[in-house]
Amino acid sequence: MVRALVTGSTGFIGAHVVRALLAAGHQVRALRRTTSATAALEDVQGYEPVIGDVLDPASLEAALDGCEWVFHVAAVSDYWRQPVERLYRVNVDGTRNVLAAARRAGVKRLIFTSSASAVGMREDGFPADETVTFNLSPAAFPYAHSKFLAEIEVLKAVIAGLDCVILNPAVVTGPGDVYLGAGSLLIEVSKGHLPVIPPGGVTLIDVRDVAAAHVAAAERGRVAERYLLGAVDLSHRAWIRLIANVVGVRPPCLYLPPEAMPLLGAAIDLGRALGIPIPADGNQVRLSGRHLYFNCQKAWEELGEPKIAIQQSLRDTYDWYRAHGMI
Repeated sequence: MVRALVTGSTGFIGAHVVRALLAAGHQVRALRRTTSATAALEDVQGYEPVIGDVLDPASLEAALDGCEWVFHVAAVSDYWRQPVERLYRVNVDGTRNVLAAARRAGVKRLIFTSSASAVGMREDGFPADETVTFNLSPAAFPYAHSKFLAEIEVLKAVIAGLDCVILNPAVVTGPGDVYLGAGSLLIEVSKGHLPVIPPGGVTLIDVRDVAAAHVAAAERGRVAERYLLGAVDLSHRAWIRLIANVVGVRPPCLYLPPEAMPLLGAAIDLGRALGIPIPADGNQVRLSGRHLYFNCQKAWEELGEPKIAIQQSLRDTYDWYRAHGMI
């Protein structure tokens, strides 16, 4: 049994990491800010709550006292809702603070939750693996860039002697998506707010498989290695059709050609500049015209294969949203 600290414990992934650690028999200290909503942990018993902030080094030292493992999951991921400055401050400076505090506390291992977006894209169209260096425009994709910079901080800490493993989840689905990440697509489809299907596709994985990979990484992940986490590659057409089937609505029948994505992205940028609250980012819309697939074989072989089918993940997500009055 190990005592572990989880930052970002009230978030989508963080709350499931808390669950997975408790299920594995570990003691869990869950870090959250005073302003954090706790809905994601409402049904979880047996963890130790602690107040702190990744931007407050003193609070981190107190939270880390006696911990052997740290799961640094806290991040600003809803980049389209946040100022760019906060994105970098939390994702990069906050990570640097956690790493420094972990070194001072003598932590045995730190698991850093990065993102598949911090991995570069191959120009030949094949799925990218962990060896592909970030190659997107920092100005156009600040979230991805911030996670890439945070990974550099992790590698610096490894050189300084801290045992760290990096995890790069692809698109994460599943119950408990309180901040409406990938789950927002399910809500939009259920309400009939998605009239057309974009081209391209993504790699998806259920959040419970992501959490299981975190525990496995702490147990047997290799120091300084990146592990892409994904279960299945789906075109947007297939993904949206699966969602429509789960929620019981007709899927959109119109499909956007790849050539339309730059125009749509420009329209979204204009709308956001005019103050229209569009829940999307123009650059991400442009990128969605591509097939953003990742080769996750390394994680499958070393950390274990995902167990939850995406169809089941979508059903559980829908049931969770309905139970919480969000659909």
